[in-house]
This record gives sequence, structure tokens and C-alpha cells, in this order.
Amino acid sequence: MLSTHMRVLQRYGNRSLGMINTSAFSTDAKQFPAKKQRFIPMTGTYPQGFFAGGAHCGVKKNGKPDLAVLLSDRPTVASAVFTTNQFCAAPVLFDRSVLNSARERDCQTVRAVVVNSGCANAVTGKQGLLDAETMAAAGSQLVKTFDAISTNSLSEDGGVATGDTLVMSTGVIGQSLPVDKIAKGVRDIELDIAHESWMRAAIAHMTTDTFPKLLSRTVELTANGGKTIRMAGITKGAGMIHPNMATLLGTICTDAAITQSMLDKALTYAVARSFNAISIDGDMSTNDTIAVVANGAAADGWVIDSELSHEYVTFRDELTRFMAELASLVVRDGEGATKFITIEVAGAKSFSDAKQVASTIATSSLVKTAFYGQDANWGRILCAVGYAGIPLDTGAVDLTIHPGDGSAPLVLVRAGEPLLPIDESRASEILAQEDVLVRVELSLGKESARMYTCDLSHDYVSINADYRS
Repeated sequence: MLSTHMRVLQRYGNRSLGMINTSAFSTDAKQFPAKKQRFIPMTGTYPQGFFAGGAHCGVKKNGKPDLAVLLSDRPTVASAVFTTNQFCAAPVLFDRSVLNSARERDCQTVRAVVVNSGCANAVTGKQGLLDAETMAAAGSQLVKTFDAISTNSLSEDGGVATGDTLVMSTGVIGQSLPVDKIAKGVRDIELDIAHESWMRAAIAHMTTDTFPKLLSRTVELTANGGKTIRMAGITKGAGMIHPNMATLLGTICTDAAITQSMLDKALTYAVARSFNAISIDGDMSTNDTIAVVANGAAADGWVIDSELSHEYVTFRDELTRFMAELASLVVRDGEGATKFITIEVAGAKSFSDAKQVASTIATSSLVKTAFYGQDANWGRILCAVGYAGIPLDTGAVDLTIHPGDGSAPLVLVRAGEPLLPIDESRASEILAQEDVLVRVELSLGKESARMYTCDLSHDYVSINADYRS
């Protein structure tokens, strides 16, 4: 089926609609910073029934890729989590409406996700909503064209369905969307199942990102085999990253068969431990959206429909790990960041308590600047623990820093007391590394949580001082 679909899309791209020349921009990892290239996949294993593509349609004046499309050959179960910023962007309002309508009608409608970068379509009033609708209509027309020329399409309606397209926008806030350029770009875009097409889509998501963020994975839902699914995810973000939500944009596609209620539960669980567990600068975007779309293409008569089932627990946990890995790429690309810092808080009475303490540490500018300066300032960390807002036994708190290379950690505080004199030489060795784990033991219970953050450097100020220019 997939090879036939690929031929269909090649024919559609080259002849039917006079495609944008997407080969005009390179997907070679060497074009991105050398230190980031190890995070860029050279190959991938992608979910059945999904197609991807990226292009330049004219939103960005510099000619860089600015349009991405993901399309399923059949309706999907879709779920999403959005920014809680009250000035949420038009695409957020539109997508909420689409998903709420699908739930009310108890039907699967979403077929495509259309993403533009370079303009956020945020704080744009009524016109912004109209532009989001126009953008979605272009996606719906693309779905209709796909179904018309593909003999293997599994859509039952065979045409444009109300609410079959989600839209996402990222970029400068307060500017009108050049929606005519986007609509033409969607109409002309070339889609494919190949890794290179997924990479083009990932590159087209980028704004201040320094590398594209794409992951794919194969998951076995049962111990004895027979229920193999695939996941693929694209995210973008480098600044304005802080819960809740904290991704800027992200879409995860899977060929698992799962009910709406189970997908909603799995996403809620996973996002609390991934995209809502990262912070770069403490600013919450107007556009933050993370969506999961599941088309069921891998299923042979089975569906995940009970949270008590082994398949659900495995799916939920694998989705969580997958999303945490995606989210960590956002932190690794934090604007001006030189370090990837994991804050782990253990021994809490509840997950929410552990996460609250971890978040307080992760968002402390004093802690983040200390890491940039490679200063083992344990006082700043304990200060953040102390004002996190949960009851503590300060005489039971331990603090340890762990280097990313797996060598011996350094205990800074035990039972609330600093281990003086601090081995400053070892501390400097650990903090000179790119990856550092800070572990705080509260000794109050058995729950734990992690937050992922980065340091705060001079470059962060420079990047954001010049953003609109």
C-alpha cells in the first residue's frame, strides 16, 4: 500500500498540481551547527499511512522553509494540549474548536496538520481567526485531492470533511499571516513517506531553532509480539519555553488504534512528564500546542480501549518516553544555551510536590546563570527548594550533582548540611560538561519528578534583543 501511495503522491506532486520545488532546500545535517548534528537522525521508521512534506511558500522573507504538512490516508483520533496563555493565538482557538466538535460528535475527522513558521498569527483579532480557517480550508482541499487521485485512500467520505485539518503557526507575534501564500503552498506541496520528506517538514518548523527536531520509533505493545506500532514526532522551540504548555509546536503521529478517551488520558499523563516539564526562559508562548494523531493503520482488528490493559500502559509509557526525548531536544536548542540540565527531585510525598520543587529550581535565573558560569552554587539551589511552596524537613535534604559522562557524582549537601570543604576542582569538572543532573532528595515520601532546563547565557539576551530585526 505504501509504495503505491508514494507513486500516487509523486504523480500528484509533479503533474497534477505543479509542486513547489522542495528539493531546492537541503536536508543535509551538515548545514546545522556541528555540536547539534548528533541530534539529527539520518534515517527513520515512520508510521503507516502518514505522509510528510516541507517547503518555502513565502512567509519568511529570507527564503528559508516555512511550510510543513502532515497527512494521513484515513481519519485519525486526535488529541492536543494547548497554551494556557490568555492571549492564545488564532490557530489555538481554531484547533480547540475542531477537537471539541469531534468529541461532541464522537467521530474521527482529522486528516491533516498544516504548520507555518515565520508568523505566529497571534494577537491578530478576527482576521487572525479567518486566516486560520483559510489555512485549514487549504488543508481540507489537499485531503480531497489526495483522496481523488489515490485508489488506496481509506477515507469514507471521499471529500472535504468539516474539521479535518489542524493548523499551527509560529514566529513573530502581532503580524498578519500571508495566508494566500500559505494556501498556495499547501496546494502545491510535495508529500512523501520517505525520511527526507519528514526531515523537510521538521526543517520547515524552525524559527530561532538551530537544528530540526525529528524522532521516530517502533514500539511492541505486547510481550509476545503481534502488536507493533510506530511513532514519529516533530517539534520546534528554542525560546518562550515554560509550562504550561511548553513546546511551542509539536505533532506526534502514530499508527496505533486507540479510542479518544484513552488517547486523551495517555497524552495528559505524558505531557506532564515531558513538554510540561521543560523550561528555558520562563516565558509562555501564545501558540504552544502539542498534538497526537493516531490513524490505526497498524491494527489488525485490535484497539486500545481500556486503561487497565497492558497495551494501554505500554502505549502510555512509551509515548511518555518518546515525548520526553522530543522535549529534551527543545531544551538542548535553548536560545544561547550551553548546557542541558536535568533537575530530579525524589523522596516527595506526591508527584505534584516533586514537580513543583523541580520546576522552581529549573526556572531560577540565579541557578541558571550559576550553571553558565560553571559555579557549584549549592546555596542558590537550596534557596529555590526552600521557596518552592511545599513543607520540608530541611534537616533531611540531600543535594548531589552528576556529570553526563557517567563518572562519579559529587555530594554537595547531606541531611541539610554542606559537606565542607566542597571539592571545587571536581565541581568544576562536572559543570564543564554539557549534560549535568542535579538530584535533590527530600526524604519525605516515595514520589519523584524531573524537569529539563538549560543555562542562561549572554547569547540569550543578544538573540532576543534582535528577534524582530
